[in-house]
Amino acid sequence: MSKFWFRKAASTAALIAFSCSACAQQADFNEVGRQMAIMLQNSHFARLPFNAELSKRFLDDYLKDLDFQKLYFTQEDVDGFNQKYADQLHTLLLHGNCLPAATEIYQRFEKRVEERVSFTETLLKQGDFDFNKDESVMVSRKDAQWPKNDKDAANLWRLQIKEAVLGETLRRELLAKLSKEQGKADPGHDDRSPSEKVSLRYKRFLKSVKDVDDEEVANYFLSAVARAYDPHTDYMSFREMNRFKDGMKNELVGIGALLQGEEDGATKIMGIVVGGPADREGKLKLNDRVIAVDMLNTGKAEDMIDIMFMKIDKVVDYIRGKEGSSVALKVEPAGGAPGETKIVTIERGKVEMKDEQASGDVIEMKTEEGGTRRLGVLTLPSFYADFEEGKIRCSVDVERILNRLNEEKIDGLVMDLRNNGGGSLEEVRRMTGFFVERGPVVQVKNTLGQVQVKDSDNGKPIYTGPMVVLTDKSSASASEILAGALQDFNRAVVIGESSTFGKGTVQQPMDIGRMLPLFSERNRAGFLKVTIQKFYRPSGSSTQMDGVVSDLKVPSLMDAMEVGEEFLDHALPHDRIRSAADFKPLDAQALFLPRLKELSQERLNACKDFSYVIQDVMKAKERLKVNQLSLNKASRVKELEESDLLQKERNAERRNRFVKIAEKDKKSLKFFKVTLDELEKGADLKAYDPSDESGTYMRRAKDETADLDQTPKWPTGLDPVKRESLSVLKDLVDLTENARLAGMLKSTPEVR
Repeated sequence: MSKFWFRKAASTAALIAFSCSACAQQADFNEVGRQMAIMLQNSHFARLPFNAELSKRFLDDYLKDLDFQKLYFTQEDVDGFNQKYADQLHTLLLHGNCLPAATEIYQRFEKRVEERVSFTETLLKQGDFDFNKDESVMVSRKDAQWPKNDKDAANLWRLQIKEAVLGETLRRELLAKLSKEQGKADPGHDDRSPSEKVSLRYKRFLKSVKDVDDEEVANYFLSAVARAYDPHTDYMSFREMNRFKDGMKNELVGIGALLQGEEDGATKIMGIVVGGPADREGKLKLNDRVIAVDMLNTGKAEDMIDIMFMKIDKVVDYIRGKEGSSVALKVEPAGGAPGETKIVTIERGKVEMKDEQASGDVIEMKTEEGGTRRLGVLTLPSFYADFEEGKIRCSVDVERILNRLNEEKIDGLVMDLRNNGGGSLEEVRRMTGFFVERGPVVQVKNTLGQVQVKDSDNGKPIYTGPMVVLTDKSSASASEILAGALQDFNRAVVIGESSTFGKGTVQQPMDIGRMLPLFSERNRAGFLKVTIQKFYRPSGSSTQMDGVVSDLKVPSLMDAMEVGEEFLDHALPHDRIRSAADFKPLDAQALFLPRLKELSQERLNACKDFSYVIQDVMKAKERLKVNQLSLNKASRVKELEESDLLQKERNAERRNRFVKIAEKDKKSLKFFKVTLDELEKGADLKAYDPSDESGTYMRRAKDETADLDQTPKWPTGLDPVKRESLSVLKDLVDLTENARLAGMLKSTPEVR
């Protein structure tokens, strides 16, 4: 599935939330397209000419979004659309007549999917796949050609279905083998046959493709138009904007349940938020399967909506509602008799996403010299904020945690920004001032070339001690502003993957409904999230494309993958501007980078886990280069057996080593959690075991397949990268203290 379909149509899991909004009418999406085209021309940073060349990009992106693997459309389809629309879409948009073209293309896509799924049924019924042949399929068809015609498309599709059946067969055989070896029940014992699984998979996809209305077709098309400008400009439907706002404030209105679409059409309960509405009500259980929804809880049979094979986002819409209202779910109970159902009624309420809140740790580390270091870890999953009411702000949460860490007299701090995709620019501006004196945090340039410098607003920093910032390829946008500013000021050592994501642009959501003509229906017109500025570090370098390059790099499998801004279509280029006028970095020597690199490299060279990563990176790069997946079963079995043997050898080595590490950790490390809930209570810090996962905010369904994975968990819950970041921080603390002592003996100013 493409990124487009994952995001727009076929998400496999979603948290039930959002507020209800019924609508009898909706906006004219032809007019919405016209106004969006005008807004793009007037507001987008790049000021692209709105011409036939851009029109061709609209079409190419729309086709690719619908069929990113180039499996459904044929070259004949594409040629026909190019002849008809390649140089016309920009004109149709401006004339308020884009929806007929978008609908025609979508209907062709729907027709092709229907044909492929029908052909799938024929192939599966024949069941004469020969897995002894030396055939193969491309793993990624991103750069492939469209199939020339129906004949080529049929042959290509035959190989795709053959691979799907082979893949499911091998998966089933592997589960049976692992279950037997481990003396456990086979989780695939009662499962459908591989052919049935594949059939249901494509039937569900077809259902999601067919179950669309004009608003959704407009959403797909206008999103492609917007993203033809750059990867982060987007059209957001009314529904998507609500989700965006809820995600930014980490608070949802719903029942507090994690859903997953099953291949047989039902929607499965995979998680329940502890203390949420479903948890308080108590009747909805993990692994229950929802098959129908009465969104108004009328109790009437005719109001119970069948959701079998329905897209998850639509299931969410039916279950959502106002706080205090109720929804009734028709459920097949987990472990119940075939055909057994029950009705579960739940009152909707607010659900706090506590897993996404800022949190802290204090780690007491005994040194080889017999002393103790107290290291703080501040984890921030996103730069969240409630833009409407302002009650929820991550900078306020971080400030409270930092103050508590200061009270605990930490010697150093790790700021963990891994998997932090960004968020509020205002929050990161304020937060940077917690670590540096008042000064430039980020520079913002608009389309006219005008540059505005945004300073931190703290007179004095909250935390002034040694600091490490931990990043990865998923650290983006606001994360890159913070990491880049602290790196520019020589305030912190950045450690992580080769670089961060590389998103150096600023987006602003604009309500398209406000731009529609007088007396037009504005309901559900949607929003344009448009790139209006680029941001730059205090030193003048943009994080666009390049990201923030780590001072200390750790091996990562992500560095073998096409992850980052540079791999996205139509990304804006990297550039530089002047450094901010009042940018005054601290003494770079105070970070002791040459010595830290030496010490870190010694540990990396000696670490078996990082050596495994390097081996995996080399293999992954080779697989990406070859880009072919064999359909010969014997060949695939051999690969799986080699992989299984390698994994078992690694697991055996790790089990022995991890026991020793855990024993050492028990003697030298002690952990204390700092959560917002505990701060609210004013409670003393409590010791905890990071490897104990029972204290999470969501109860999750047991994955019997995952239970067969015997890869040992990281000792003491510390993955190698986090463990290395703590070691680097301890080195930095030691070097800083030694330098201060030496400075005092020489009567020189304190090293900053």
